[in-house]
Amino acid sequence: MIFLSQPARRVSKKVLHYTQTFTIFNAQSGTAKSITTFLKNIVVFASGSGTNFQSIIDAVQRGELSARISGLITNKPGIGAIERAEKNDIPVKVINPKELSSDRDFEEALSQQLEAWDADLIALAGYLKKIPSSVIKKYSNRILNIHPSLLPKFGGKGFYGSNVHKAVLEAGETESGCTVHIVTEEFDEGPILAQIKVPVHENDTPEDLAKRILKEEHRLYPQTIQKHLQNL
Repeated sequence: MIFLSQPARRVSKKVLHYTQTFTIFNAQSGTAKSITTFLKNIVVFASGSGTNFQSIIDAVQRGELSARISGLITNKPGIGAIERAEKNDIPVKVINPKELSSDRDFEEALSQQLEAWDADLIALAGYLKKIPSSVIKKYSNRILNIHPSLLPKFGGKGFYGSNVHKAVLEAGETESGCTVHIVTEEFDEGPILAQIKVPVHENDTPEDLAKRILKEEHRLYPQTIQKHLQNL
């Protein structure tokens, strides 16, 4: 029989780190053994309603994703993702490059916030700004993105949201899907970690296809994040 205790806190120089302690009880001998695991910090980037962000929150709360969401970074105020963060007591930082004087200032603002939240992994969840090269290099192999197509098809600059699904239908594809990949300096060209295929139906609209793919995104992204964290 296994008992899970409440997460404990360990103070670091930057933020609170969390651990989980599992108590394994041996009914025959009457002895117990505690195993403590370190929870890595995830920082989520989002620019919209945040449904993929919500899937990560839900996976953490269900215990399917052994991590802590230490914050949300967005470039837009007043979006759904912020509401989801506030409902779950997740810190939010709005960093809008249009309000900063230079690209360098944007890079520094992102880097400072990621350091403040001690990010172990960055999960892009509908974030519509290009991540600066300096941040990608600093967090090499630690930035993930989910894309609504079977990469390398229908990826790259301009392929996001409904644009992807329209292009899939116009090309007469019989299947589409979603892809989780590592973020590199080129749009949607990083190593692929996982994919799920979704059939394209004859009378599909972009909205129909998007709805079916989004359902799979919500399943695939937390699972892939969990697997990737185990390798960091």
